[in-house]
Amino acid sequence: MNTIPIDQLKNKTNAGLQIKIFKRDDKYEDTPEIAHRDDHYIFFLLKSGSGSLKVDSQKVSISGKELYYILPSQVHHRIKVNSAEGWFLAVDVSLIKPHLRDAFEQGPNLQLPCKLTSDELKRYTALLNLLHKESTEHQVDKYYITLIHSLAQSFLAMAASSYHTIEKVVKMHKRSAELTRQFKALLTAHVRTIKSPSAYASKLNVSSGYLNEAVKKVTGSTVSYWIGQELFSEAKRLLNYTEADVKQIAHELGYSDYAYFIRTFRKMSGMSPLGFRKIKV
Repeated sequence: MNTIPIDQLKNKTNAGLQIKIFKRDDKYEDTPEIAHRDDHYIFFLLKSGSGSLKVDSQKVSISGKELYYILPSQVHHRIKVNSAEGWFLAVDVSLIKPHLRDAFEQGPNLQLPCKLTSDELKRYTALLNLLHKESTEHQVDKYYITLIHSLAQSFLAMAASSYHTIEKVVKMHKRSAELTRQFKALLTAHVRTIKSPSAYASKLNVSSGYLNEAVKKVTGSTVSYWIGQELFSEAKRLLNYTEADVKQIAHELGYSDYAYFIRTFRKMSGMSPLGFRKIKV
């Protein structure tokens, strides 16, 4: 079965993060777009101009003074910019603290660009320019890694705050937030082989009812809902970005009953897997 390529940050840098500035007059190679996942987070901040990209087969448009991010599990193409100025920042998952991961991961699968105020943009501009300068000019400095990681942490906290979720996370019961984070991590890793809410609860050493209550308190949805959403999202990615047939995809996702997979997909999307593949964008 064809697999979706995974772009690994370690192949580009040993620092755990990479930052680039793009300018209005930059030229880009006209190379074929290859859909892929990343093993890291990607952030885009446009100071001016505009850009667009496909994330999980949906087109996302970003304008000046907007912030946007892509999660490691999402399949996407390279961003296309139009007279844009801004920054690209790739950050290793290990550098993002749990409460900040909660801030970025508890929203819908496809995030919306976040509009920044002029004051916010000024602060981001100062911070990202400093991060870029330090990451490119002082690599031999004894405290290079500590410095750029500290600046990256400041950016991540600012980004979470801009999405207006930090206050919500802080106010939540800490145990529920932590349990939800652990559940989502397990879900991403095991959804192809584990589909039972009780099995996830067992792995977390809590009852099914307790896990469901905690996840619903934090996200507003049940454990079963998130299992279904993760499976549905992965099925769409495989339909869009691989040539595998429906039976292969059903098997890849852990469905022993091919017909049941089709019925489940139809219930989630209103169409069959083949029907979905024919209208993919």
